[in-house]
Amino acid sequence: MTIQQIYDLAIKLGITADFRGKSEIAKKLKREKEKFEKLPKDEKTFFDKERLENPFSDTRILLGSPDAQIKNILVGIDIETGEVMLTKKLQENGKKIDLIISHHPAGKALARLDDVIELQTDMLAQLGVPINIAEHLIQLRKGEVFRCICAENHNQAVDAAKLLNIPWLCVHTPADNLVARFLKNKIERTKPEYVEDILKILNSIPEYQEGKKIGAGPSLFAGSQDRKCGKIAFTEITGGTSGHKDIYEKLSHAGVGTIIGMHMSEEYKKEAEKYHINVIIAGHMASDSLGLNLFLDELEKKGIKIIPCSGLIRVSRVKKKKK
Repeated sequence: MTIQQIYDLAIKLGITADFRGKSEIAKKLKREKEKFEKLPKDEKTFFDKERLENPFSDTRILLGSPDAQIKNILVGIDIETGEVMLTKKLQENGKKIDLIISHHPAGKALARLDDVIELQTDMLAQLGVPINIAEHLIQLRKGEVFRCICAENHNQAVDAAKLLNIPWLCVHTPADNLVARFLKNKIERTKPEYVEDILKILNSIPEYQEGKKIGAGPSLFAGSQDRKCGKIAFTEITGGTSGHKDIYEKLSHAGVGTIIGMHMSEEYKKEAEKYHINVIIAGHMASDSLGLNLFLDELEKKGIKIIPCSGLIRVSRVKKKKK
């Protein structure tokens, strides 16, 4: 496969798993094109044209020729300068690595992480939060994230990879969409009644079992295992990063009894407790690994070799052919 084909596949899988649905994403891309056409000529020069075809601003080809043929990929949750140097060292020792894939964004993909938070607006509306309230709170949070990211050295590790001529692709929200859809389907199919039942389901998944072995598996942050689940929300599995802390009151009023997330700050936990919402944190690295694995399996089917590093718990669900 080429880097472009890998990138296109990530976008395709991300759209298919997206809770907004293909038609809603198509409308979003159409609006993006209309906005682009209205821009002054000098502003069009700086517009990221990937936004016209790719709804996930945190997923980009950072380095490398799109036509480059790829057979071996080093994949990690976070890729920083240390992982870039590790790649070079492995190459020098005879390890074939044609491409780095990171989950968490870097470079220009990190710089516009705030854009994908808008995904949460539609997810909240689907749960019963009035769209005007969801849009207002998510816009506030989007501004917070943008201002925070402004301080980052976005291209630090990317520049290191560029000097060493190492191609790099990051896949963030598409992978998060995959894990969110996977968990939603699995949990709703099982129809848990109590919070304890959800924890049992999560603990049956290999990535979470591995996370649990190192003390980073599923855990109850708020509520009780003996409480009934109520309506289950997956709003903190995908959508770039955490939403706005004031959303828990609105979710409670919409009938949400349990939230499943990857991680949660103490401030957000207190807000969830205040409004009587159970919170299950599945585990950050384990959840990111599950989402990436669902994508990487598709690459493995096409003969791509995966070399895991930097927190990736590699679990392949590809059925091996009998010899």
